[in-house]
Amino acid sequence: MTGPAFADSKRTHRFPIRVYFEDTDAGGVAYHANYLKWAERARTESLRDMGLPHSLMMERYNAMLVVRRIEVEYVAPARLDEALLVATRVKGFGAASLDLSQDVLRAEGEAVLARMAIGLVCVRPDGLRPTRLPPPWRTALAGLAPV
Repeated sequence: MTGPAFADSKRTHRFPIRVYFEDTDAGGVAYHANYLKWAERARTESLRDMGLPHSLMMERYNAMLVVRRIEVEYVAPARLDEALLVATRVKGFGAASLDLSQDVLRAEGEAVLARMAIGLVCVRPDGLRPTRLPPPWRTALAGLAPV
């Protein structure tokens, strides 16, 4: 598998995942909660690949992104040892919010296994009150959001 990358004119981040034994049930099918873990990992790596990791947001701006909403549609099962991709796309953003879509795909053939709609909110760690997305993130997201 290759490393994570942006595709589609940098609008889609693609992050590789492998289904390990620990991710599956006794039948070798990936447990449903692991799709959420894989999506979280892919979101984190997409920010890192933009040069804007969570740690920078926390250290420099005293802010962090937290999940506000997730909707998941499971389409087909992922199985033991399969190579997968998590495709992350920015759907839109507001002053303190970010909406993403994430698809879990088979790496070969790119059949969709799960579709997710994620709503994030930027908050201050002390009290978890909403705060504006920091300027570097707003600028980067503006370049990734649909026109």
